[in-house]
Amino acid sequence: MSGQLDYEINKELGECYLFMGDLDKAEEYYTKAMSNNGIHSDPYLGLATIAVQRGQLEDAMHLYRKASSIEADDRALSGMALIEMERGERAEAFTHFKGALTRNPENLVALFGLVRLAHADARIKEVLPYLQDYLTMDPAKHEVRFTLAGCLVSLGRHAEAGTQLDAILAQDPGNDAARELAEELKRIAA
Repeated sequence: MSGQLDYEINKELGECYLFMGDLDKAEEYYTKAMSNNGIHSDPYLGLATIAVQRGQLEDAMHLYRKASSIEADDRALSGMALIEMERGERAEAFTHFKGALTRNPENLVALFGLVRLAHADARIKEVLPYLQDYLTMDPAKHEVRFTLAGCLVSLGRHAEAGTQLDAILAQDPGNDAARELAEELKRIAA
């Protein structure tokens, strides 16, 4: 078998075992995939996921950095940011989440991680473009639109928030959270 084929098989087996929760087997196959072909980031990302699940955050961070050095994609940057959040390194996490979203605006882990940090650090205005970018690609994603509305409310931009809530309710009239927030905004405006 060629090195590339061995790599693909071992990577797929690693992913399957990881999905099934067999961390030892997943680690075995990801390690084999790394030895077959060191030019792909996927085995490092898989091993990082295993390290996180085992609570080995230092090892996971090392593996995410290695994956990022091979291919700086959104998954490695999001992984680093999640570990940095856990450590209380919020500025670094914010930067890595933004980098992840620059590479993939549809990365919901990065998007919601960024929103969480923005609320904690009073940086809400900085996340608005990322939420809006996501909605240009998937305007029907109510969770993102509701989050945008919530951010706008936090900034005192109630009319804009109301527009976002109206868009949700036009597609999903039974959305209780959107309806309740829209009613609250009407009470505030009255």
